[in-house]
Amino acid sequence: MPYPITREEISKTEAMTGYIFPQGVKERMVRDNGGEISVAGDGWQLVPFLDTTDEERVAHTSNDIVRETSSKRSSGGFPHAGFVIAHNNGGDCLLVVPDPEGSKTLGDTIYFWDHETRRYEPVADSLDSI
Repeated sequence: MPYPITREEISKTEAMTGYIFPQGVKERMVRDNGGEISVAGDGWQLVPFLDTTDEERVAHTSNDIVRETSSKRSSGGFPHAGFVIAHNNGGDCLLVVPDPEGSKTLGDTIYFWDHETRRYEPVADSLDSI
């Protein structure tokens, strides 16, 4: 069950990673920090931001964006500065990357990353458009 999250909690992740997440991602998570979405007919689980406001929320968000991203990066072939925002429980994920390349601001475009080909391609202009 997704819970809303405060902007202050999201800011903690941004401070820890050094990256600014897209406004559309932050707004969606403020309403529901997690949950499900559908992209191109496939079901995806949104990856929450870690919420440290109480023990229950920590438990519900412990598999957060930073942890999921770290796991994908260690598997190889994942974009170095990309961040996982959703997964399909099959190894593939949706991600955001810096825009422009090399910046610390993540762009609005949502990309599909295929775990078999290790390639990614745009699937939506923003999380708001899904």
